[in-house]
Amino acid sequence: MHVVVVGAGEVGSYVADRLSREGHDVAIVDLSSSKLRRLDDSLDVLTVVGSGTHPETLSRAGIEHSELLVAVTANDEANLVASMVGKSMGVKQTICRIEASGLRGPAAHAVREASGADLFIDPDAETAAEVLELLDFPGADEVAHMANGEVVVIGASLPAEAPLVGRTLGDIAEEFEPDWDFMVASIGRGEETIIPRRDHRLEAGDHVRIVAKRRARRLVIELLGLAKHTPKRVMLLGGGRTAEILAKSLTSRGVQVVVVERNPERARELAEQLENCLVLEGDITDDDLLHEADVGRYEMVVALTGEDDANILACLFAKANGTTETVAVLHRLALLGLLSGAGVDVALSPRTATANGVLRFVRGGVAAVATFLHGDAEVLELEVANSSPADGSLVSELDLPKDALIAAFVRDGKPQIGRGKSRLRAKDHVVVVAMPSSVDEVHRVLG
Repeated sequence: MHVVVVGAGEVGSYVADRLSREGHDVAIVDLSSSKLRRLDDSLDVLTVVGSGTHPETLSRAGIEHSELLVAVTANDEANLVASMVGKSMGVKQTICRIEASGLRGPAAHAVREASGADLFIDPDAETAAEVLELLDFPGADEVAHMANGEVVVIGASLPAEAPLVGRTLGDIAEEFEPDWDFMVASIGRGEETIIPRRDHRLEAGDHVRIVAKRRARRLVIELLGLAKHTPKRVMLLGGGRTAEILAKSLTSRGVQVVVVERNPERARELAEQLENCLVLEGDITDDDLLHEADVGRYEMVVALTGEDDANILACLFAKANGTTETVAVLHRLALLGLLSGAGVDVALSPRTATANGVLRFVRGGVAAVATFLHGDAEVLELEVANSSPADGSLVSELDLPKDALIAAFVRDGKPQIGRGKSRLRAKDHVVVVAMPSSVDEVHRVLG
């Protein structure tokens, strides 16, 4: 597939990198020649200097033979125009980043329609949503919902005291016969991602990804050795748009929220808009300020600024002073490997939510895609097609690659965990955990 990405910032460069590594033909457009020079040194993509709103620039990027345009600059208006111009030049589908509330509301419906975009994304709102999902699974570092929420995917590192440690998957399966409510669908061990089978034994420190029925939430929390109490006090470090969205959602749940913002004008603005929040003006790395705010009293601290170093340092300070769970938004993913065991419990990135939306279009015929910062495995939701190899077949009979696993399926609104004896039917929504190299074969089998 040929894909044109407009915007070489954090989100655009990540999308371009991910797609190019999968063998797609990618062109990335940006006004900044310096940004593109840096990408030239690290990515196997075509770089085009110019405005993504100009037909001549998009033509140089190969828009006439592109299947997808992804407009993810920091300028909403430029993204809308890029989508409109791309569609006028024949691109099949476009994805458009919009953050301004004035362009996302009902009054701007005609504007969005005129852009021709097939999907609108908002990385800030998606990041806020990820934090909210973590509240329901304290101690987990990944949460994704599939099949209209009937199936949940939970990722977490196993502490030594977790009941699953030291057990094989076969032993675990036998304990929960005859009707499984969950499945261990992937194991991250060191740099390796394993799509496991019955003889795999779980070890302390493994990063496991469990696919479960929605009703199994409490059971999964217990087996993973996670905290059982939802945080009631949350401190948000940084008062940007993500923090504002998150604060409003948290207070609506009855959570006590404190926001720390460095910019005096922005702090005053937040204080006026967030009626049920305490807003403190100051630097998130100011240890005196955090001491006075009694940071250790908060069960969750989320660092959301655009400065990775400040986010990490603030989380370390909070953890050292007694905070139960710390969450840092990362913009430089190279830092991810340094955080394990260092006092940052969860790392989030605005990039992954965007990548999930893009990959759903690239994969084709996929209802949902979830990717994560830990490992390369993807979780996909697909519908079994009439007369496909899977229609009427047992899971054990399917010719699936070894690094792909049918973890669950939903039929008539009821979730079931995938087993060898499960018989699939047309219209079933199937949740598959697979490495990127196996996705095409999964498509062939499920239709």
